[in-house]
Amino acid sequence: MTIRVDPTAEAHRSDVIAAARELGPMLASRAAEVDANDQFVAENYEALKAAGLIEAGVPAEFGGGGAEISELAEMLRELAHHCSSTALAFAMHTHQVAIPAWRWRHQKVAAVEPLLRRVASERIVLLSSGGSDWIAGSGEAVRVDGGYRINARKVFTSGAAAGNLLMTGALVKSEGEPDTVIHFGVPMASPAVKIADTWRVLGMRGSGSNDVLIDGLFVPDASVAASRRSGEWHPLFQIIATVAFPLIYAVYLGVAESARDIAVGLAKSRKPTQHTVQLAGEMETALRSAQLAHRWMVEIAEQNTPSAESVNEIMIGRQLVGKNSIRTVELAMEAAGGASFYRSNGLERRFRDVQGARFHPMQAGPQAEYAGAIALGLPTGTIF
Repeated sequence: MTIRVDPTAEAHRSDVIAAARELGPMLASRAAEVDANDQFVAENYEALKAAGLIEAGVPAEFGGGGAEISELAEMLRELAHHCSSTALAFAMHTHQVAIPAWRWRHQKVAAVEPLLRRVASERIVLLSSGGSDWIAGSGEAVRVDGGYRINARKVFTSGAAAGNLLMTGALVKSEGEPDTVIHFGVPMASPAVKIADTWRVLGMRGSGSNDVLIDGLFVPDASVAASRRSGEWHPLFQIIATVAFPLIYAVYLGVAESARDIAVGLAKSRKPTQHTVQLAGEMETALRSAQLAHRWMVEIAEQNTPSAESVNEIMIGRQLVGKNSIRTVELAMEAAGGASFYRSNGLERRFRDVQGARFHPMQAGPQAEYAGAIALGLPTGTIF
Protein backbone atom coordinates (compact mmCIF):
# COMPACT_ATOMS: atom_id res chain seq x y z
CA MET A 1 0.00 0.00 0.00
CA THR A 2 1.32 3.45 -0.91
CA ILE A 3 0.88 6.09 1.80
CA ARG A 4 0.81 9.71 0.76
CA VAL A 5 2.10 12.23 3.26
CA ASP A 6 0.25 15.50 3.62
CA PRO A 7 2.80 18.25 2.91
CA THR A 8 1.01 20.56 5.33
CA ALA A 9 1.31 18.10 8.23
CA GLU A 10 4.25 19.85 9.87
CA ALA A 11 2.40 23.14 9.96
CA HIS A 12 -0.74 21.40 11.20
CA ARG A 13 1.13 19.91 14.17
CA SER A 14 2.09 23.33 15.51
CA ASP A 15 -1.34 24.64 14.63
CA VAL A 16 -3.04 22.44 17.22
CA ILE A 17 -1.46 24.48 20.01
CA ALA A 18 -2.33 27.77 18.34
CA ALA A 19 -5.90 26.56 17.82
CA ALA A 20 -6.21 25.68 21.51
CA ARG A 21 -4.90 29.13 22.43
CA GLU A 22 -7.38 30.79 20.09
CA LEU A 23 -10.28 28.90 21.65
CA GLY A 24 -9.16 29.97 25.14
CA PRO A 25 -11.24 33.13 25.68
CA MET A 26 -14.42 31.43 24.53
CA LEU A 27 -13.83 28.43 26.81
CA ALA A 28 -13.02 30.73 29.74
CA SER A 29 -16.19 32.75 29.25
CA ARG A 30 -18.33 29.65 29.82
CA ALA A 31 -16.30 27.91 32.52
CA ALA A 32 -17.84 29.49 35.63
CA GLU A 33 -21.43 28.97 34.49
CA VAL A 34 -20.78 25.35 33.52
CA ASP A 35 -19.20 24.71 36.92
CA ALA A 36 -21.93 26.43 38.90
CA ASN A 37 -24.73 24.52 37.17
CA ASP A 38 -23.12 21.06 36.77
CA GLN A 39 -23.43 21.39 33.00
CA PHE A 40 -21.46 19.35 30.50
CA VAL A 41 -19.22 21.41 28.18
CA ALA A 42 -21.15 20.30 25.08
CA GLU A 43 -20.73 23.59 23.18
CA ASN A 44 -16.99 23.43 23.76
CA TYR A 45 -16.82 20.03 22.08
CA GLU A 46 -18.42 21.55 19.00
CA ALA A 47 -15.74 24.23 19.05
CA LEU A 48 -13.01 21.59 19.37
CA LYS A 49 -14.43 19.81 16.34
CA ALA A 50 -14.63 23.01 14.30
CA ALA A 51 -11.00 23.78 15.17
CA GLY A 52 -9.82 20.38 13.91
CA LEU A 53 -8.62 19.22 17.33
CA ILE A 54 -10.64 15.99 17.41
CA GLU A 55 -8.27 14.52 14.80
CA ALA A 56 -5.13 16.27 16.05
CA GLY A 57 -3.41 13.03 17.11
CA VAL A 58 -4.34 10.99 14.03
CA PRO A 59 -1.34 10.39 11.72
CA ALA A 60 -1.30 12.76 8.78
CA GLU A 61 -1.32 9.76 6.44
CA PHE A 62 -4.87 9.06 7.57
CA GLY A 63 -6.07 12.65 7.30
CA GLY A 64 -5.27 13.81 10.83
CA GLY A 65 -3.09 16.48 12.35
CA GLY A 66 -0.12 14.21 12.95
CA ALA A 67 0.63 15.80 16.33
CA GLU A 68 3.10 14.03 18.60
CA ILE A 69 2.68 13.45 22.34
CA SER A 70 4.55 16.63 23.29
CA GLU A 71 2.28 18.73 21.06
CA LEU A 72 -0.89 17.04 22.26
CA ALA A 73 0.20 17.61 25.86
CA GLU A 74 0.84 21.28 25.16
CA MET A 75 -2.57 21.56 23.49
CA LEU A 76 -4.30 20.11 26.58
CA ARG A 77 -2.22 22.24 28.92
CA GLU A 78 -3.31 25.35 27.02
CA LEU A 79 -6.98 24.32 27.12
CA ALA A 80 -6.70 23.77 30.88
CA HIS A 81 -5.61 27.38 31.39
CA HIS A 82 -9.10 28.38 30.29
CA CYS A 83 -11.46 25.51 31.20
CA SER A 84 -10.22 22.61 33.30
CA SER A 85 -13.28 20.48 32.60
CA THR A 86 -13.00 20.79 28.83
CA ALA A 87 -9.32 19.93 28.97
CA LEU A 88 -9.77 16.87 31.19
CA ALA A 89 -12.69 15.42 29.24
CA PHE A 90 -10.86 16.04 25.98
CA ALA A 91 -7.69 14.42 27.35
CA MET A 92 -9.63 11.16 27.51
CA HIS A 93 -10.45 11.34 23.81
CA THR A 94 -6.95 12.53 22.98
CA HIS A 95 -5.16 9.65 24.68
CA GLN A 96 -7.55 7.11 23.13
CA VAL A 97 -6.45 8.47 19.74
CA ALA A 98 -2.76 8.74 20.69
CA ILE A 99 -2.52 5.09 21.76
CA PRO A 100 -3.59 3.51 18.43
CA ALA A 101 -1.60 6.18 16.59
CA TRP A 102 1.48 5.11 18.57
CA ARG A 103 0.80 1.45 17.82
CA TRP A 104 0.49 2.19 14.12
CA ARG A 105 3.67 4.28 14.00
CA HIS A 106 5.90 2.09 16.16
CA GLN A 107 4.44 -1.41 15.99
CA LYS A 108 2.92 -1.30 12.51
CA VAL A 109 -0.41 -2.57 13.87
CA ALA A 110 -2.65 -2.38 10.81
CA ALA A 111 -5.80 -3.20 12.79
CA VAL A 112 -5.96 0.33 14.26
CA GLU A 113 -6.09 2.05 10.87
CA PRO A 114 -9.90 1.96 10.37
CA LEU A 115 -10.49 3.56 13.76
CA LEU A 116 -7.96 6.31 13.14
CA ARG A 117 -9.42 7.02 9.70
CA ARG A 118 -12.90 7.31 11.24
CA VAL A 119 -11.66 9.81 13.82
CA ALA A 120 -10.17 11.92 11.03
CA SER A 121 -12.98 11.68 8.48
CA GLU A 122 -16.06 11.53 10.72
CA ARG A 123 -14.61 13.36 13.74
CA ILE A 124 -16.00 10.73 16.09
CA VAL A 125 -15.29 11.23 19.79
CA LEU A 126 -13.68 8.35 21.68
CA LEU A 127 -14.40 7.78 25.35
CA SER A 128 -12.28 6.12 28.00
CA SER A 129 -13.66 4.15 30.91
CA GLY A 130 -10.42 5.07 32.65
CA GLY A 131 -9.99 4.08 36.26
CA SER A 132 -12.94 1.67 36.17
CA ASP A 133 -11.04 -0.38 33.58
CA TRP A 134 -7.56 -0.34 35.01
CA ILE A 135 -5.46 -3.51 35.29
CA ALA A 136 -8.11 -5.59 37.08
CA GLY A 137 -10.88 -4.73 34.60
CA SER A 138 -14.60 -4.46 35.36
CA GLY A 139 -17.96 -5.60 34.09
CA GLU A 140 -19.09 -9.02 32.90
CA ALA A 141 -18.66 -10.68 29.51
CA VAL A 142 -20.62 -13.91 29.12
CA ARG A 143 -19.74 -16.23 26.26
CA VAL A 144 -22.59 -16.74 23.76
CA ASP A 145 -22.76 -18.01 20.19
CA GLY A 146 -20.51 -15.86 18.02
CA GLY A 147 -19.31 -13.50 20.72
CA TYR A 148 -20.08 -12.14 24.17
CA ARG A 149 -22.98 -10.57 26.05
CA ILE A 150 -21.80 -7.56 28.08
CA ASN A 151 -23.18 -6.15 31.32
CA ALA A 152 -21.24 -3.38 33.02
CA ARG A 153 -21.28 -0.04 34.76
CA LYS A 154 -18.40 2.18 33.68
CA VAL A 155 -17.81 5.04 36.10
CA PHE A 156 -15.88 8.28 35.48
CA THR A 157 -16.62 8.23 31.74
CA SER A 158 -15.57 11.79 30.97
CA GLY A 159 -17.36 13.45 28.07
CA ALA A 160 -19.91 10.61 27.92
CA ALA A 161 -22.66 12.77 26.39
CA ALA A 162 -20.45 13.76 23.44
CA GLY A 163 -18.96 10.32 22.79
CA ASN A 164 -19.50 8.05 19.83
CA LEU A 165 -17.41 5.05 20.86
CA LEU A 166 -16.46 3.90 24.37
CA MET A 167 -13.14 2.06 24.43
CA THR A 168 -13.60 -0.42 27.24
CA GLY A 169 -13.47 -4.04 28.36
CA ALA A 170 -15.15 -6.67 30.52
CA LEU A 171 -14.22 -9.72 32.57
CA VAL A 172 -14.65 -13.24 31.24
CA LYS A 173 -14.91 -15.78 34.06
CA SER A 174 -14.27 -19.47 33.43
CA GLU A 175 -14.48 -22.09 36.15
CA GLY A 176 -11.04 -23.24 37.21
CA GLU A 177 -9.31 -20.66 34.99
CA PRO A 178 -7.92 -17.18 35.74
CA ASP A 179 -10.22 -14.32 34.82
CA THR A 180 -9.47 -12.66 31.50
CA VAL A 181 -10.38 -9.23 30.18
CA ILE A 182 -11.54 -8.69 26.62
CA HIS A 183 -11.27 -5.24 25.02
CA PHE A 184 -13.73 -3.75 22.53
CA GLY A 185 -15.47 -0.57 21.45
CA VAL A 186 -19.03 0.20 22.56
CA PRO A 187 -21.22 2.28 20.21
CA MET A 188 -22.81 4.89 22.45
CA ALA A 189 -25.87 4.98 20.18
CA SER A 190 -26.70 1.33 20.94
CA PRO A 191 -30.05 0.74 22.71
CA ALA A 192 -28.09 -1.40 25.19
CA VAL A 193 -26.15 1.66 26.38
CA LYS A 194 -27.41 4.39 28.69
CA ILE A 195 -25.78 7.30 30.51
CA ALA A 196 -26.60 7.66 34.21
CA ASP A 197 -26.60 11.28 35.35
CA THR A 198 -24.34 10.75 38.39
CA TRP A 199 -21.77 13.54 38.05
CA ARG A 200 -22.39 15.72 41.12
CA VAL A 201 -18.87 16.28 42.42
CA LEU A 202 -16.29 18.54 44.03
CA GLY A 203 -14.43 19.65 40.91
CA MET A 204 -14.17 19.15 37.15
CA ARG A 205 -17.94 19.54 37.18
CA GLY A 206 -18.23 20.32 33.47
CA SER A 207 -16.39 17.18 32.35
CA GLY A 208 -19.63 15.18 32.29
CA SER A 209 -17.86 12.13 33.76
CA ASN A 210 -21.07 10.20 34.22
CA ASP A 211 -21.55 6.46 34.58
CA VAL A 212 -22.22 4.49 31.41
CA LEU A 213 -24.54 1.50 31.82
CA ILE A 214 -24.17 -1.42 29.42
CA ASP A 215 -27.07 -3.86 29.58
CA GLY A 216 -26.87 -6.98 27.43
CA LEU A 217 -24.77 -5.55 24.60
CA PHE A 218 -23.69 -8.21 22.09
CA VAL A 219 -20.04 -7.97 21.06
CA PRO A 220 -19.14 -10.31 18.17
CA ASP A 221 -15.84 -12.18 18.25
CA ALA A 222 -14.58 -10.07 15.34
CA SER A 223 -14.98 -6.89 17.44
CA VAL A 224 -12.76 -8.10 20.29
CA ALA A 225 -9.53 -6.15 19.87
CA ALA A 226 -7.50 -7.88 22.57
CA SER A 227 -7.64 -10.33 25.45
CA ARG A 228 -5.45 -10.42 28.55
CA ARG A 229 -5.29 -11.85 32.06
CA SER A 230 -7.04 -9.78 34.73
CA GLY A 231 -4.97 -8.27 37.52
CA GLU A 232 -1.62 -8.46 35.73
CA TRP A 233 0.29 -5.91 33.71
CA HIS A 234 0.18 -6.64 29.98
CA PRO A 235 2.38 -5.03 27.28
CA LEU A 236 -0.73 -3.22 26.00
CA PHE A 237 -1.16 -1.52 29.37
CA GLN A 238 2.49 -0.54 29.42
CA ILE A 239 1.78 1.33 26.19
CA ILE A 240 -1.42 2.83 27.62
CA ALA A 241 0.28 4.03 30.82
CA THR A 242 3.30 5.43 29.00
CA VAL A 243 1.31 7.33 26.37
CA ALA A 244 -1.82 8.39 28.27
CA PHE A 245 -0.56 9.87 31.53
CA PRO A 246 1.64 12.66 30.14
CA LEU A 247 -1.51 13.83 28.34
CA ILE A 248 -3.86 13.55 31.32
CA TYR A 249 -1.45 15.25 33.71
CA ALA A 250 -0.78 18.07 31.26
CA VAL A 251 -4.28 19.17 32.26
CA TYR A 252 -3.48 19.43 35.96
CA LEU A 253 -0.27 21.29 35.17
CA GLY A 254 -2.30 23.76 33.11
CA VAL A 255 -4.72 24.25 36.00
CA ALA A 256 -1.79 24.99 38.34
CA GLU A 257 -0.23 27.44 35.89
CA SER A 258 -3.47 29.36 35.50
CA ALA A 259 -3.92 29.47 39.30
CA ARG A 260 -0.42 30.89 39.63
CA ASP A 261 -1.19 33.62 37.09
CA ILE A 262 -4.41 34.60 38.87
CA ALA A 263 -2.66 34.69 42.25
CA VAL A 264 0.17 36.87 40.98
CA GLY A 265 -2.32 39.30 39.48
CA LEU A 266 -4.28 39.53 42.73
CA ALA A 267 -1.15 39.84 44.87
CA LYS A 268 0.19 42.65 42.70
CA SER A 269 -3.00 44.63 43.22
CA ARG A 270 -2.13 45.28 46.84
CA LYS A 271 1.04 46.26 48.71
CA PRO A 272 3.17 43.13 49.10
CA THR A 273 4.27 41.94 52.51
CA GLN A 274 7.28 39.78 53.26
CA HIS A 275 4.91 36.87 53.86
CA THR A 276 3.27 37.34 50.46
CA VAL A 277 6.66 37.43 48.76
CA GLN A 278 7.64 34.19 50.49
CA LEU A 279 4.37 32.51 49.50
CA ALA A 280 4.89 33.60 45.91
CA GLY A 281 8.36 32.09 45.96
CA GLU A 282 7.12 28.80 47.37
CA MET A 283 4.38 28.78 44.74
CA GLU A 284 6.90 29.32 41.94
CA THR A 285 9.08 26.51 43.28
CA ALA A 286 6.18 24.04 43.50
CA LEU A 287 5.05 24.97 40.00
CA ARG A 288 8.53 24.55 38.58
CA SER A 289 8.70 21.11 40.19
CA ALA A 290 5.46 20.16 38.44
CA GLN A 291 6.67 21.56 35.12
CA LEU A 292 9.99 19.71 35.28
CA ALA A 293 8.32 16.45 36.27
CA HIS A 294 5.85 16.75 33.42
CA ARG A 295 8.66 17.46 30.95
CA TRP A 296 10.27 14.23 32.17
CA MET A 297 7.04 12.30 31.58
CA VAL A 298 6.88 13.56 28.00
CA GLU A 299 10.53 12.70 27.41
CA ILE A 300 9.97 9.16 28.68
CA ALA A 301 6.92 8.74 26.45
CA GLU A 302 8.82 9.99 23.42
CA GLN A 303 11.56 7.41 23.91
CA ASN A 304 8.94 5.03 22.45
CA THR A 305 10.00 2.06 24.60
CA PRO A 306 7.01 1.09 26.78
CA SER A 307 8.06 -1.32 29.52
CA ALA A 308 7.85 -1.88 33.27
CA GLU A 309 10.65 0.69 33.57
CA SER A 310 8.87 3.34 31.49
CA VAL A 311 5.71 2.80 33.56
CA ASN A 312 7.77 3.39 36.70
CA GLU A 313 9.19 6.67 35.40
CA ILE A 314 5.80 7.85 34.13
CA MET A 315 4.11 7.07 37.44
CA ILE A 316 6.84 8.78 39.46
CA GLY A 317 6.24 11.80 37.24
CA ARG A 318 2.49 11.46 37.71
CA GLN A 319 2.95 11.67 41.50
CA LEU A 320 5.27 14.66 41.27
CA VAL A 321 3.08 16.57 38.83
CA GLY A 322 -0.04 15.83 40.84
CA LYS A 323 1.35 16.72 44.27
CA ASN A 324 3.12 19.86 43.09
CA SER A 325 0.15 21.04 41.01
CA ILE A 326 -2.09 20.70 44.06
CA ARG A 327 0.51 22.46 46.22
CA THR A 328 0.86 25.26 43.67
CA VAL A 329 -2.87 25.97 43.80
CA GLU A 330 -2.90 25.82 47.61
CA LEU A 331 -0.11 28.39 47.73
CA ALA A 332 -1.87 30.48 45.09
CA MET A 333 -4.90 30.65 47.39
CA GLU A 334 -2.72 31.82 50.28
CA ALA A 335 -0.74 34.32 48.22
CA ALA A 336 -3.92 35.87 46.85
CA GLY A 337 -5.36 36.19 50.35
CA GLY A 338 -9.07 36.53 51.05
CA ALA A 339 -9.76 37.43 47.42
CA SER A 340 -9.17 33.78 46.54
CA PHE A 341 -12.36 32.82 48.36
CA TYR A 342 -14.52 34.68 45.86
CA ARG A 343 -15.78 32.51 43.01
CA SER A 344 -15.55 35.43 40.63
CA ASN A 345 -11.74 35.38 40.83
CA GLY A 346 -11.50 31.78 39.59
CA LEU A 347 -9.06 30.40 42.15
CA GLU A 348 -11.71 28.61 44.17
CA ARG A 349 -12.76 26.62 41.09
CA ARG A 350 -9.19 25.75 40.18
CA PHE A 351 -8.56 24.63 43.76
CA ARG A 352 -11.46 22.18 43.42
CA ASP A 353 -10.56 21.09 39.91
CA VAL A 354 -6.92 20.28 40.68
CA GLN A 355 -7.98 17.81 43.38
CA GLY A 356 -8.79 15.36 40.59
CA ALA A 357 -5.05 14.78 40.22
CA ARG A 358 -5.23 12.58 43.32
CA PHE A 359 -7.49 9.94 41.87
CA HIS A 360 -6.14 8.63 38.56
CA PRO A 361 -4.07 5.44 38.60
CA MET A 362 -1.55 4.76 40.02
CA GLN A 363 -2.42 6.39 43.30
CA ALA A 364 0.23 7.08 45.92
CA GLY A 365 0.32 3.70 47.66
CA PRO A 366 0.54 1.41 44.60
CA GLN A 367 2.91 3.83 42.87
CA ALA A 368 5.34 3.80 45.79
CA GLU A 369 5.17 0.00 45.99
CA TYR A 370 5.79 -0.27 42.24
CA ALA A 371 8.78 2.11 42.39
CA GLY A 372 10.18 0.24 45.38
CA ALA A 373 9.86 -3.10 43.61
CA ILE A 374 11.71 -1.73 40.57
CA ALA A 375 14.47 -0.35 42.81
CA LEU A 376 14.88 -3.68 44.62
CA GLY A 377 14.65 -5.83 41.52
CA LEU A 378 11.36 -7.42 42.55
CA PRO A 379 8.40 -8.39 40.31
CA THR A 380 5.91 -5.65 39.46
CA GLY A 381 3.42 -7.65 37.40
CA THR A 382 0.60 -7.51 39.94
CA ILE A 383 1.26 -4.06 41.45
CA PHE A 384 -1.20 -1.49 40.10
